[in-house]
Amino acid sequence: MSSSVKLKQPIKDFIILGDSYSTFRGFIPEENESYYPNRKECQVKDHRLTWWYRFAEMMQANLVLNDSWSGATVCYTGRISPEYAYRSSFVNRFRLIKESGLFNEKKIDTVLIFGGTNDSWLEGTPKGEEMLSGWHEEDLYSSLPAISYLIYSFKEAIPDANIIFIINNGLNERIVNAIKSASEHFGTSYIQLENIDKVSGHPTELGMEQICEQICDAVN
Repeated sequence: MSSSVKLKQPIKDFIILGDSYSTFRGFIPEENESYYPNRKECQVKDHRLTWWYRFAEMMQANLVLNDSWSGATVCYTGRISPEYAYRSSFVNRFRLIKESGLFNEKKIDTVLIFGGTNDSWLEGTPKGEEMLSGWHEEDLYSSLPAISYLIYSFKEAIPDANIIFIINNGLNERIVNAIKSASEHFGTSYIQLENIDKVSGHPTELGMEQICEQICDAVN
């Protein structure tokens, strides 16, 4: 595991913006697609086995919102249909969270972004080129500009929060480099996961435990 984490404040009230790795039916928004616990090959049948439940317990922190969507890309280009990909994208969900007033209503001290996996693995999702400013909407249909835009947007929305991008192991090198370079540029944090146990590309019960341990080690 490698990481660059500098906490601005203790982790007490946090949110997650994620993909399938962070889903569990009944603990994410109802309209979001879930991977856990109902897939046949899934070993994680209890929410208490998820990485985020374990993390909240170990940190004695409160999970305010888990906005995770199985199969979601950071950018607007993904799977099923253009409309679905746009709606489920990390960028769109960030905007909806911001527009909901959550950042004003509650003191969110930490954001855990766990994404980039589908941007890396879906062949039809364009990578684009890294951008650190000057984004237009059309740029956000490609992964690399969308990643930096998302990090920048969280930093602008809640500048005093800990913003931590969790990077899955086994991703496209360009995706990994874009997350790290944008995090360093905007003064946010990242955690690079290593050797996570998986079945069908998704964390097993052991994999969930490994994710939690690596995140806790990095923030501590």
